[in-house]
Amino acid sequence: MNGVHDMGGMTCFGPVVREKNEPLFHAPWERRVFAMTMLGMGRLDTLDAFRHAIERMDPAHYLESSYYEHWLAALETLALEQGVLTPGEIASGRTSTKGKSDQPPLPPEAVPVVVNGGAPTSRKTGRQKPRFKVGDRVTTKNLNPSGHTRLPRYVRGREGTIHIVHGTFVYPDTNAHGQGEKPQPLYCVRFEARGLWGPDAARRDHLYIDLWEDYLIPVASPQPTAKKQIMIKAAKSGAVQKATPVRKAAMKSAKHKSSRS
Repeated sequence: MNGVHDMGGMTCFGPVVREKNEPLFHAPWERRVFAMTMLGMGRLDTLDAFRHAIERMDPAHYLESSYYEHWLAALETLALEQGVLTPGEIASGRTSTKGKSDQPPLPPEAVPVVVNGGAPTSRKTGRQKPRFKVGDRVTTKNLNPSGHTRLPRYVRGREGTIHIVHGTFVYPDTNAHGQGEKPQPLYCVRFEARGLWGPDAARRDHLYIDLWEDYLIPVASPQPTAKKQIMIKAAKSGAVQKATPVRKAAMKSAKHKSSRS
């Protein structure tokens, strides 16, 4: 969706400042939010739905809050939508109703597996045969969806080149909204920086981004000129003979004699 979260390539926000020796967590509460997210993932909803919940934050709240505050806001949104918590429970920080699910929490021994391995979204089902191959020129669709998408605004309607064919993966645009996984090929697409940011960008800079097949359409081959179309038609009809080496030599000799006469 087109929200404040889609900030790639936007100006007036300054550079991204990298913190030297950045800790995993800046405060104890961030560790708790991380743990709650790991426990809730797959129970409250999918990762794509979690991302979409962040995208629906109030823009002012989004800009003034930190990374793990985004996570907490998404957890609260999904917990309310799934009926796990009430607005009063979130406001008070205390449960007053019986939990909707009686499933036990993630066992301690499973935590490292989930944290380190994540939840792979590659699939052996769905669309397995890729439409594009490495080197193909493609154009991204110019979409403005109201729902979740992984197609950023700054690459919409732009030409790029297929760099890697990753395989088949869950399609986030449907999975975020309970419309099924719709697995399909995922590609790494290379864009020239000048094609995205204009002539002020460095000539040799490129941007690489993973994009799903439904975002892409092939770049149409250039149409031959009218003269070339006539030559192609004549060649197909046999009216134009292929210039063999013997014929080339005869044509060269005739041209030489003509110039001497």
